[in-house]
Amino acid sequence: MIIPPFLKPGDTVAIVCTARKFSAEDAKPAIELLNSWGLQVKLGNTIGLDNYQLGGTDAERAADFQAMMDDENIKAIWCARGGYGTVRIIDALDFTNFKKHPKWIIGFSDVTVLHSQLNVERVATLHAIMPFTVPKAPEEVKESLREALFGETISYTIPSKPNDVKGKASGELVGGNISILYSLLGSKSAINTKDKILFIEDLDEYLYHIDRMMYNLKRNGYFEKVKGIVVGSMADMHDNEIPFGQNDVQIITAIAKEYAIPIAFDFPAGHQSDNRTLIFGKQVNFEVNEKEIKLKFE
Repeated sequence: MIIPPFLKPGDTVAIVCTARKFSAEDAKPAIELLNSWGLQVKLGNTIGLDNYQLGGTDAERAADFQAMMDDENIKAIWCARGGYGTVRIIDALDFTNFKKHPKWIIGFSDVTVLHSQLNVERVATLHAIMPFTVPKAPEEVKESLREALFGETISYTIPSKPNDVKGKASGELVGGNISILYSLLGSKSAINTKDKILFIEDLDEYLYHIDRMMYNLKRNGYFEKVKGIVVGSMADMHDNEIPFGQNDVQIITAIAKEYAIPIAFDFPAGHQSDNRTLIFGKQVNFEVNEKEIKLKFE
């Protein structure tokens, strides 16, 4: 696994659109945050572009991201927001030079496409807040991103819940948004979960959709050799007029129970204000006991 160089004061971070559109005005809180850490900011050419929902055409977004990957003065690339659209450009990107001169790619939600492809390429990435979510992010969440970018030790301890499945495991952390992981199955961007800790989260889905996606992950072998599951925010779940009969916790527990692995629910990451930074591709020690959940990056 390639770990990109950690940042230092004076380094430059690029902000680009890989999916939905984002304006320079909307980027101001993120710019101020990075400046407060002693970092410089370069706005990509896609910031301010308007192509219906997207921040520019597929060609414009791909070219902008490629340029930032190839610019040796850029030390990290922060995806402006999620939504949809990153999968439309992933096959147009060339990671050859990037792997020789890696840098941190930052974001969550739709950015799971990049997290997954870069895990296949064996480059670590940051699952973290985006410029779009900076204004509502608590201080401890923003601080977790700073700590990750500057190479400080990251460790989380939170109270355990009755539905958690106890146990200990160590392994490389991978994953992201369930809907995106599901959509990448069968493609060259699909991740390998063998001997790894899988993180999953989602937003605004019907419960039967979660069940269908989880079963598809299971049928693709995602849980057979996985060493543990960390479940982040499962926000704004919906049910039908005739109830599905299980909530998201019950769905995940029922599908994963035969594997006898530790599972933590409601971890502070994903589509919620408390969205702590996770380093995908790095080794973690994961423990669920009677009192607390521990996730420590080595």
